[in-house]
Amino acid sequence: MTLMKRLLGATAVLALGTVAAVADPAIIYDLGGKNDKSFNEAAFNGAERWAKETGGTYKELEMQNEAQREQALRQLAEAGANPIVMTGFAFGDTLNAVAPDYPDTKFAIIDMVVDQPNVKSVVFTEDQGSYLVGLMAGMASKTGTVGFVGGMDIPLIRRFGCGYAQGVLAANPNAKVVLNMTGTDPSAWNNPVKGAEIAKSQQAQGADVIYAAAGGTGVGVLQAAADMGILSIGVDSNQNYLHPGQVLTSMMKRVDNAVYEAFKEGTDLKAGINVMDLAAGGVDYALDENNAPLVTPEMKAAVEEAKAKIISGEIKVHDYMSDNTCPAATF
Repeated sequence: MTLMKRLLGATAVLALGTVAAVADPAIIYDLGGKNDKSFNEAAFNGAERWAKETGGTYKELEMQNEAQREQALRQLAEAGANPIVMTGFAFGDTLNAVAPDYPDTKFAIIDMVVDQPNVKSVVFTEDQGSYLVGLMAGMASKTGTVGFVGGMDIPLIRRFGCGYAQGVLAANPNAKVVLNMTGTDPSAWNNPVKGAEIAKSQQAQGADVIYAAAGGTGVGVLQAAADMGILSIGVDSNQNYLHPGQVLTSMMKRVDNAVYEAFKEGTDLKAGINVMDLAAGGVDYALDENNAPLVTPEMKAAVEEAKAKIISGEIKVHDYMSDNTCPAATF
């Protein structure tokens, strides 16, 4: 489906049509689509929560390829959408070029900083949340070997892996952490078959807990882990329900809250950088009826203690993106 068909055709959730009389917010999902059960789906859930609470309507667009980014932004801005929220670091350069052409339109970007007077940049401390699930993985592992499957090999995803490795080693200093990336281009976010292959390779190396930070690719990791009878860890959205009793936990990255708040601010959206860290509830681990039997009282106590110490500053999780190094593991 072409961009214009998705924007204006009957199958679009909300067609843009002519310039709106009243500004509706809009969201553009990154590659992988809103039903990736992870990052984009979290963004969709935030938009839906806003719509249900306010009775408002919003426009949405699912990216089909890289070439559509600028066209999508300009079409939405020309149609009067305000604010326009986009998910993913890959929108950074495009937004930096487009935002000045629409000074009366507010934009919000997740996972990238764009220094423009009409842009809100929302970033998360994925290293902190990953430390927590790594601590749980280190305590749950019976082999002493755990795995990490990242999506596209970029510093942001290495931040997940590095934080995870630090948590694992905090639980078991002798543990082995196997880290693999899926690829070096955007297709790495939507390749569940490749994710499953990597998971099987890590299990062959002894891993009995595998954390996936790979968008739609991670669904394949979680499925393979369940098939092999080992544990997995979900990401971004709460993925515990995908394989009840097999997903140890999920590293919650509250993209839903970021989208909800941006829509709620509306045309009054405040520009600047918004850091959603552990203290702000931007990241956390998931505990529900699907994984409760897997989380021992000792594990819960340890992770809650770590949360408090990270928030207080007593535990400082090394951020890979601060200097592109990871003392706890080698990529």
